[in-house]
Amino acid sequence: MKKWLLIVGALVLTACSSGSDTKSYYQLPLGAQTGGQSTASQGHRLLWVEQVTIPDSLAGNGVVYQTSEVQYVIANNNLWASPLDQQLRNTLVANLSSQLPGWVVASQPLGSDQDTLNVNVTGFHGRYDGKVVISGEWLLNHQGQLIKRPFHLELKQQQDGYDEMVKVLAQGWAQESASIAQEISRLP
Repeated sequence: MKKWLLIVGALVLTACSSGSDTKSYYQLPLGAQTGGQSTASQGHRLLWVEQVTIPDSLAGNGVVYQTSEVQYVIANNNLWASPLDQQLRNTLVANLSSQLPGWVVASQPLGSDQDTLNVNVTGFHGRYDGKVVISGEWLLNHQGQLIKRPFHLELKQQQDGYDEMVKVLAQGWAQESASIAQEISRLP
């Protein structure tokens, strides 16, 4: 039964990829923006999102899809509109900015009094069972104290297709951003 499902899945992927040379480009939507937020640092806590790193398998232009427990494909016609690591960093900064009142969150250094966040994303892809996977770990340097947390999310797609997969990936990334914000907001 599993072999049959894998064969059908491979045929569907082959049919979808060979039927057309039309390319689709995807951009992660930015989270809810809070208008009028000041960037003055007086009285604010500072957070520099230094980098979001991704493995080589995710660093190409193609959206990644896991076809079995051990096999991944990188789409030729379903591409990221800009580098994925930049999209992840930009959306993380936007999400944290809206979720951390009293903080100035930026993708550039803010001064010597800043906290620094680095995120290593190891999984950001769709999977053969209709779920998306978002995994990795983040490291926060808070006043010289290092806080490291792993994360692993699996979210179910409600519909088939790359559009839905990217939307659910974005929802999962927003969910992880909220989790990071919650941890940061509890800091002394």
